Amino acid sequence: MSLAGARVAILASIAWPAPPPGYGPWEQIAYDIAEGMHRRGLDVTLFATGNSRSSGKLASVVPVGLNEDSALNADIYTALHASAPFERAADFDLIHNNFDWKPLLYALATNAPPMLTTIHGFSSPPVLAAYYHAAHRSFFCSISDADRDPGLSYLGTAYNGIDPHQFTFVSSPGDYLAFLGRWHPEKGAHVAIEIAKRAGIRLKMAAIPQDERYFAERIAPHVDGDQIQNLGPVERPARDQLLRGALALVHMNTRPERFGLTMIEAMACGTPVLASRLGSTLEIVEDGKTGFLCDSALDAAGRVGDLARLSRRACRERVEQMFTVDRMVDRYCELYEQVLTLRTPPPPTASQKAARSHDWWDRPQAFTDIPPKPRGR
Repeated sequence: MSLAGARVAILASIAWPAPPPGYGPWEQIAYDIAEGMHRRGLDVTLFATGNSRSSGKLASVVPVGLNEDSALNADIYTALHASAPFERAADFDLIHNNFDWKPLLYALATNAPPMLTTIHGFSSPPVLAAYYHAAHRSFFCSISDADRDPGLSYLGTAYNGIDPHQFTFVSSPGDYLAFLGRWHPEKGAHVAIEIAKRAGIRLKMAAIPQDERYFAERIAPHVDGDQIQNLGPVERPARDQLLRGALALVHMNTRPERFGLTMIEAMACGTPVLASRLGSTLEIVEDGKTGFLCDSALDAAGRVGDLARLSRRACRERVEQMFTVDRMVDRYCELYEQVLTLRTPPPPTASQKAARSHDWWDRPQAFTDIPPKPRGR
C-alpha cells in the first residue's frame, strides 16, 4: 500500500533534544526517521522535547531534555511523554515507538492505531515482561539481527543509519586510538586503556558520565593527560575531529552490542574499528577490511600494528552502502507498509512461549551488572 499522506506519530526519547548536540543515539535515530518520512510525503508528528527540531510537526510535554535540567522530574515527564501520542490516537494511522517499554502500557489501555516498537535496547531484564505482555498490541523491530530476544516475534531488522556527509573523510591514518561513548563497564573504556598501554599508543577518550564508581576506580587512575587522555563529552564538531584523526576507534564492549552508532560514525571518517566479537559488531565491522574483531585486549593490542594497512576508503564505502539514513528510512517505509497491511501482530509461536517461560537471568548473554540508565530512558 502507498504511504503517501499517512499520519505517523514518531515517539522519541527525551533524555536529550532531537537531534542531540552530542551523545543521544535514540534521539538522533528518531529525529532522522521523522525527517526522512517527512521528505517522503508522510504526515509526521515527532514527539520529543520542546527544544527539538522537526521539519514536520513537533509535539512536546517537556521543555528540554531530562539530562539538561536536573530539576525536571524524570518519572513524571517520562509518563506524560509516553502517553502523549495515545491521547491523540485518532490523529494517527501508525505510532512508531522509539521510547522503550513504557508506551506499551498505554497501547494496552487505549484504542490506539497499529504500533511499531523499535527495540533500541532493553533497559533491564525485568522489562521483558512488558514486551511479552504487549506483544499482541505492537509489532517489533530490531536494530541488528544479533539483538533479538527469543521470546519475541520481529517484523524485521532496520539498521541505524547516519548522514555520511556530516563526517569528514580522511584518507591517511592517525596516530592515536579513540574511545567514544559513556563511562560504564559494558562500553569497555577500561579495555581500551589496557590495549593502548600494551600497544604503546596514545588513547583519547570522550564519554558522558554514567557510572561514577567505575570511572573513579578503573578510568581516572590511568588518565595522565599524555598517553591516556580524557576529553570529556564532545559535541558535533569535536566528535568529528576526534574520529577522523584517529588510527582506530576502540569499541571493546563487554556485553553483546545492540548496534553501536559510534562504529559507523568512525568508519564514515575512514577510521577502522577495533571491536569485541560480540553482538552486532559482527554485522557492522568487516573483519580484516574495515577493522578487526577481537576476543581480548591482548588480541586487540596485537592488531594495532596492522590498522594503518587497512583501506580507509573501504570503511567509508561500507557506511555509504549499508548504514545511511536513506537506507534506514527505506527500510522503515517497508516496515510501515507491513504494519498498516497486517495491523495485528501474530500470536507467539510455541518456541517463543517456551522462551518466555525461562528465567532471563539464566540466559548465557545476560549482563548481570545492570547499568543505571540515563534519565529519560
